[in-house]
Amino acid sequence: MSKKNKGICCIIMSAFCFALMNIFVRMSGDLPSVEKSFFRNFVAMVFAAVILVKNRVPFVIGKGNYVPMFCRAFFGTIGILCNFYAVDHLLVADASMLNKLSPFFAIVFSIFILKEIPKKYQVGCLLMALVGCLFVVKPGFASTDAVGMAAGVCGGMAAGLAYTMVRLLGSRGVKGPVIVFCFSCFSCLMTLPLIILFYHTPMSGMQILTLLGAGLAAAGGQFSITAAYTYAPAKEISVYDYTQIIFSTIMGFLFFGQIPDVYSFIGYVVICGASVIMFIKNQK
Repeated sequence: MSKKNKGICCIIMSAFCFALMNIFVRMSGDLPSVEKSFFRNFVAMVFAAVILVKNRVPFVIGKGNYVPMFCRAFFGTIGILCNFYAVDHLLVADASMLNKLSPFFAIVFSIFILKEIPKKYQVGCLLMALVGCLFVVKPGFASTDAVGMAAGVCGGMAAGLAYTMVRLLGSRGVKGPVIVFCFSCFSCLMTLPLIILFYHTPMSGMQILTLLGAGLAAAGGQFSITAAYTYAPAKEISVYDYTQIIFSTIMGFLFFGQIPDVYSFIGYVVICGASVIMFIKNQK
């Protein structure tokens, strides 16, 4: 299997894991965003540490990679916090739509940072997937919370920049578990003081279990997306990240009995069509 196809498989696996993470986060109930973020990254940090020790992966960042690694960790953490803030203060559909701007920002940042110029059909497929995403989530932007809207946009932008840093670090030989461990450790250290400062009531046993499940799913998604952007550039595979909308809708029906309407099915066709076009073009 070529590196490009490996990247596609990894990013689809990442989309599945992150959709499962959202299911667990919703099941955890009304908890502060910083607590959800901490659990999301704490489990990933433990997994990364185990893999580093078990596989004897050398913890090497490289002399010229400290700034990109810091940017990956910092903007990744900001992206998570902004996304959870948007989910807590906006319509879920609105927050989901804004979060799905991250692949677009990843391509934009790749142009300036990695000098990777996308082809016309790649830009077209990405815009096509974005239109399909609009059909699926049907954002009404009914909320008047301007801060929440700004947080959603900033979250997508920060995530796109973080994924661009992953691509840069991977192209320089930094191992995936090292990237995940640094990001997760930084995020836990950044959110822990906020948890202590805004701590209210203890979590129930079920909430702890669901957040641990969210952390496990997030760890799978984090490792998968890190591997994806080390295998291939954003301009070639980021469109497949939109499959998360499909996974989320299926899981929403299975766990919460949510039935998609006709507009959602139109969105599925548009997103899958963009993915197929991108795949065929890349194979040529």
